[in-house]
Order: sequence, then C-alpha cells, then structure tokens
Amino acid sequence: MEIMNTTTPFPDLRVTIGTLRMQNPVMTASGTFGYAREFANLMNLHRLGGIIVKGISLEPRPGNPPPRIVETACGMLNAIGLENVGVDRFIQEKVPYLQGLGVPAIVNILGDSIEEYREVTERLAGVAGIAAIEVNISCPNVKKGGVAFGANPDMAKAVTEAVAQNCNIPVIVKLSPNVSDIAVMAEAVEEGGADGVSLINTLIGMAIDLDSRRPALANVIGGLSGPAIKPVALRMVYQVARRVSIPVIGIGGIDCARDALEFLVAGATAVQVGTANFINPRASEEIVEGIAAYIKEHKLNSVRDLIGTLQVEE
Repeated sequence: MEIMNTTTPFPDLRVTIGTLRMQNPVMTASGTFGYAREFANLMNLHRLGGIIVKGISLEPRPGNPPPRIVETACGMLNAIGLENVGVDRFIQEKVPYLQGLGVPAIVNILGDSIEEYREVTERLAGVAGIAAIEVNISCPNVKKGGVAFGANPDMAKAVTEAVAQNCNIPVIVKLSPNVSDIAVMAEAVEEGGADGVSLINTLIGMAIDLDSRRPALANVIGGLSGPAIKPVALRMVYQVARRVSIPVIGIGGIDCARDALEFLVAGATAVQVGTANFINPRASEEIVEGIAAYIKEHKLNSVRDLIGTLQVEE
C-alpha cells in the first residue's frame, strides 16, 4: 500500500480503551518491542497509538537458554522465557524514558500466582507515565499444579479482579488461544473487571532440527507467531467481539495496513503489531499511515466508522 505523504493532515484515527485515549489504533505487542528505546533510532515512536513493553514480573527473570527463537514457515517460534528486568528496575530505569515520549505506555505484567500479579500491580499503581496495564494470563499458576491462568475461566477472572482492584488505570487482559472457547475466557475477565481484552497470544508449537534430530528450541516447545496464525487470530477476534461489550484489541500476523484493517472490520477497536517488528522496524508506523490512507480513500469520517462493520449473513 502506498504510504501517505506525512505533510497531509491525517483523518481522525482516535480510539479509546476504557479511559485510555490513543491517537490511533496501532500498538506494539509485548515482547517484540523491548522497552521502546531500542526502536528510537529506527522509527518515529511518536506516531504510535500505544507502546506495550515486554512482560514485567515481580523479580527479574533470566529467561530460557538459547536457542530461543527459530523461523518457521510463515512465522516464528519463540521460547524467550519472559526474560525481563523486574518491576523495581523497570520503574527506576525504563519508565523515565517512556514518560518523555508523549505516547501511552502500557505495561504487560505476569506472575506465577495471584499474589504476584497483585504485588506487581501495587508497585506500578500511581507511577506517572503508565497509561494502562496488560495482564498476561498465559503464565502457569504454580500453586495450582502449573495450569495456565488463561486456561481456566475462574482463575482468569480471579487474576483480573486482583489487578483491577489495585489500580485506577485501564486493565487489558491478554487472552491465550490455547483453550477450547476463547469467548468464554473473554466473558470471564470482563466479569472480573477488565476494561478490554487483547488476543491472541501465541499458539503452542515446536520445530525439529533434522540434522541433529533435536528440538530446534532448547525449551522444546515455544510460542508460534507471525502470518501463520493470522486466520486463527482473526476468527477469534470476530467471535470475542460479538460476545463482550468491552473493547477488543487484535493481535496475530499483522504485517501491513490491510491486515490491521481486517481486524478492525472484524470488531477490534485497536491492533498490536508483533513479529513484523523483527522484519521491518517501521512496520507499526507504516500501518498507521496505511490505515489513514484507507480512511481517506473511502471517505469515512473516522476509523471508528470502520470498527465491527463486517457484513455477515445471519
């Protein structure tokens, strides 16, 4: 798609998630954009609708041993292991930079127990420059035998309540696709107080190195992302948007503006760009420009006129 001349006034691309106001619906997906500073010399960060930093836990995590990333057909497998600096260092070392960007910074949080989610939230609550919290519920609940919070509606609701009750900024819950009915999970976190849901997180997969007959990832299994998962993500966004009243954020294989526009038409209020950042660091910025060009070309008043407009025979 042709990139719009940046001197031309943009159409109205504003969207809201709870009280979170964004200048456009394009966000960066957690785990693919570092803490934002890493991309400062590669693109114009100020053009983004929101920046979601990599997942933050109560204590620092070293992550899994390498190899931790492997390319697959139309996608990528990763088993980074949620490596991060921990909440205290994040506040001290990373937040000051985010505060100066003028773009909403959303902090993705994770934990191995409800108590950890609650404590991370409490430490972030009231920190200037944090616009919202995204809750990663794909983590295992160590107190319940390692079952992922996102695989059980009751546990997902409990985590959501623990976070929502301890902060006064929007809470977005990131849903796992590795469940029997993702719409049920969305309903559970909505009941728990979520202001929005983002989906999908990665699908579970693996790859094998035939020369060594060993797993391509040291962790054996990992999360599949990239264009390969887009049809699955689009279907799930469509289903969830019809079941909940809170905003839906679409994630999964978004490489260009047309991909993002499909998610918006399916019912997403906003989108997140992930794996594409590794291929083209300017992908998110170009997607903003492409969405603006589409809105102008089709003579729409705003991007909000496009959301949820899929024509389906009932």
